[in-house]
Amino acid sequence: MRPDKMGQAINAICMGRRQWQFIAAWGLLLWRLLAPTGSGGQDVGEIAYGEFEAVDIRVGTVIDAQAFPEANKPAIKLTIDFGAEIGVKRSSAQLTMHYKPDQLIGRQVCAVVNFPPRQIGPFISEVLTLGMPDPDGAVVLIKPDLKVPNGGKLF
Repeated sequence: MRPDKMGQAINAICMGRRQWQFIAAWGLLLWRLLAPTGSGGQDVGEIAYGEFEAVDIRVGTVIDAQAFPEANKPAIKLTIDFGAEIGVKRSSAQLTMHYKPDQLIGRQVCAVVNFPPRQIGPFISEVLTLGMPDPDGAVVLIKPDLKVPNGGKLF
């Protein structure tokens, strides 16, 4: 995946300039972890394992999803259960190209849970729900292949 596509996906999920600035460093870290090397890929260097560990990515189950018409761009407000350790958190994500709110309830998603909360219009987004861009740049959610316990940490 090209860095510009990763940036589009992150920007689509977070919405807004302040959120983009905040997660630009995280996006670069993720790009470095996932970037292909060799023919056709761009070698962007190595990072220390501790840099990866600093990003706390957990799995949770969507327990509520609502349209977010007040957002600047079409979005969905998610309420996600991350288990006993982390609890229930809320997130705003631009998912409307591929998902309807009722289709998301009960679905497991991955999210960064250790970013500070962000104000998105009248909504406080507490976690960054993760996705990747489709060929047109619309967000496709990241999820585990099999059901796993809520709160499980990506490693």
